[in-house]
Amino acid sequence: MRKSKVVIGFLGTQLDSGRGAGRWEKWRPTVSLVQHEDVVIDRLELLYTLAHQDLAQLVQADMALASPETTVNLVPMPIADPWDFGEVYAQLFDWVQTYRFDTEREEYWTHITTGTHVAQICLFLLVESRRIPGVLAQTSPPKRQQAGNPGSIALIDLDLSRYDVIAQRFGAEQRDAVQFLKSGIATRNARFNGLIDEVERVAVRSRAPILFTGPTGAGKSHLARRMFELKKARHQVAGEFVEVNCATLRGDGAASTLFGHKKGAFTGAAADRPGLLRAAHQGVLFLDEIGELGLDEQAMLLKAVEEKRFYPMGSDCEVESDFQLVAGTNRDLRTEVAAGRFREDLFARINLWSYVLPGLAQRPEDIEPNVDYLLMRVAAELGGAVRFTKEAKAAYLRFATGPEALWSGNFRDLAASVTRLATLAEAGRIGESLVQAEVARLRWLWQPQGAGAATAPDGEAALPALVGAAVWDAMDLFDRLQLQAVAGVCRRARSLSDAGRVLFQASRTQRSVVNDADRLRKYLARFGLTWEQVAGA
Repeated sequence: MRKSKVVIGFLGTQLDSGRGAGRWEKWRPTVSLVQHEDVVIDRLELLYTLAHQDLAQLVQADMALASPETTVNLVPMPIADPWDFGEVYAQLFDWVQTYRFDTEREEYWTHITTGTHVAQICLFLLVESRRIPGVLAQTSPPKRQQAGNPGSIALIDLDLSRYDVIAQRFGAEQRDAVQFLKSGIATRNARFNGLIDEVERVAVRSRAPILFTGPTGAGKSHLARRMFELKKARHQVAGEFVEVNCATLRGDGAASTLFGHKKGAFTGAAADRPGLLRAAHQGVLFLDEIGELGLDEQAMLLKAVEEKRFYPMGSDCEVESDFQLVAGTNRDLRTEVAAGRFREDLFARINLWSYVLPGLAQRPEDIEPNVDYLLMRVAAELGGAVRFTKEAKAAYLRFATGPEALWSGNFRDLAASVTRLATLAEAGRIGESLVQAEVARLRWLWQPQGAGAATAPDGEAALPALVGAAVWDAMDLFDRLQLQAVAGVCRRARSLSDAGRVLFQASRTQRSVVNDADRLRKYLARFGLTWEQVAGA
């Protein structure tokens, strides 16, 4: 069954006007809607201001002559100033709210050729927000004015999902933004990639606080700055990126640094200080190690985040600052709240968007692309190309992704390692001997403090007691060394599943059913061990 076609549009006080028989020889946009032989308009909702009622009635009568099957409803709009956006939009919004749209039986065109530019914009917004269902209609005059020529009608559907090219552009823009957040590094870790995908969507759509949790060097500060740069490029922030490490703030200096102070507020306050929160107005404030803030500063920060107002130290007058807060911490703030060291209300406020950034040891598949990226960056700083030999790169990656590589400093350790290799490379080539020296340096770096060269491998001291002296003595050296290496991975992992992913990273991609945790559990059970025993050793 054909749906009835309904047009909504304003009367054109100039284009639709005309008296006498000569008016039929000119092109009139509203009348032209019903002059197309291949288009049947069943109903027109003709909006007009009260001052133009006579013209509205004339157009209604002319349309009845041109198209008797079209019903023309005159809709008076009590608009005093048709160029006042607020007044026009309010009147149209109220009318739309009471209009009974029947999309099952009717299709709707919104005519935007006539009316003031303000009225056209308001109609556009109402269609774009789907408060008026349907499409926009734009009428155009014929190239040569002649009686009976109605010109043309162009329809514009604002449902962007219908346009493949636009959808592809949006998809490409989203992919570019994700790559920007990752600094163009082709990371392979599925968990990390999924996290960055969501961070990108939140970054461009929300101004709510964001919390990044993760070990030192996991990239919290870098990601916060990239988020800011992404928002800046899209004109979503006008201010600056302000970064402060809360671990460096102590005593009166903490509140003064963040919230500012008035002259004389405390000993040494020789002049007014605006504070970093005001410096971040209309920008992004990154508070790294937010868990180090004192409880008083936490209370002041909560007010500033919620109300965009706060009191500088020693001042009786509030100041304003509208910023987006991004917080970073290497602590579990849930534990800090339970211990009374972090305010529960502030945690609830900054925990709307919360992301745990995995350490480098939990992303072994991302080490190679990060090495390539860092090597390219360091080479550019040194002013020449630097490359691994094939054997040297294989040896470095074998160590870097293995159980011995703790990466306790995360990307800081990796960046320092690559910088050393690139700087010492002869003729831009990193060979095996250089890699061997670097591996030795990293082993020394991660060796427990105070341990000598004869220190037992990770977990060796506790394992004999766990498996029993008789069983341990009966084991081949090969089995002991393998169990020691597995125990070391378990001790550094957060869970049985994380340890399994590290241990079976290569072979897991070749199996249709992946259950790393079960494989590790069965391996430990061969020696009468559980992951909890080994991890707590």
